[in-house]
Amino acid sequence: MIKKTSIYSHPLVHHLMDPEAQKGIPGVLYLENRENDDDKKVVAEITARCFAPTLITTTSWEGFHFVGHEIRITEAVDCYGAVVWPSALVLCYFLETNVKQYNMVDKNVIEIGAGTGLVSIVASLLGAHVTATDLPELLGNLQYNISRNTKMKCKHLPQVKELSWGVALDKNFPRSSNNFDYILAADVVYAHPFLEELLITFDHLCKETTIIFWVMKFRLEKENKFVDRFKELFDLEEISSFPSLNIKLYKAMKKNPRSAGYPQSRAWKAKAISSRLLL
Repeated sequence: MIKKTSIYSHPLVHHLMDPEAQKGIPGVLYLENRENDDDKKVVAEITARCFAPTLITTTSWEGFHFVGHEIRITEAVDCYGAVVWPSALVLCYFLETNVKQYNMVDKNVIEIGAGTGLVSIVASLLGAHVTATDLPELLGNLQYNISRNTKMKCKHLPQVKELSWGVALDKNFPRSSNNFDYILAADVVYAHPFLEELLITFDHLCKETTIIFWVMKFRLEKENKFVDRFKELFDLEEISSFPSLNIKLYKAMKKNPRSAGYPQSRAWKAKAISSRLLL
């Protein structure tokens, strides 16, 4: 199980927030070193799941070992959405090593921004009913990767479906049929102009019992602001942190509408889209 490790959880640090005061304190230095060691150890375990083909073929691919299977992923180097990013590896590793706490067997799972499909493939191999979604231009490569790695290997045949964040959600994903136990998202927050639409999509797909597993690489201040906006609608828990990768793994669930003043109206959605540049 991946565990969150942070020096800030230690009682000693609550009254030693001044960086100058921390210099030369053995306890703080020990905790910092331990955090770095734990981070490096788990990151090494994750990266060890990757392998390269021994022979050059006409179709380039990358290999990964998860859930007892060799997974071969074809990427498209001309598109950010068709590349396996470290966040996807972190999420795959978490799903595989936490099967007792978060059992995927027969669960309804949707991945948003599925990209190459690696996370959806791992969830399928773990026994879930998976719907992998992304933009229309990515669906061909996504379907290819999912088919070649799940055929005759999974309990439930995964589905591939178009999902443009914030677009035609009521038509393509009606709330009455949204019964997702889990939403998976790896590296969906970066420097793009559709952060509010992404937030609307999370909101639309979630029921009160839906659990979101979201892995995020922090790059810009805009992404930190998105986390703040996300917290307005969802209870957010940091499960793991990987300082060497600048990546965090979150678990989230929808807040109680009454206690959170939950903005569900169409007027809020329209306002959210019009104000997206404020993020």
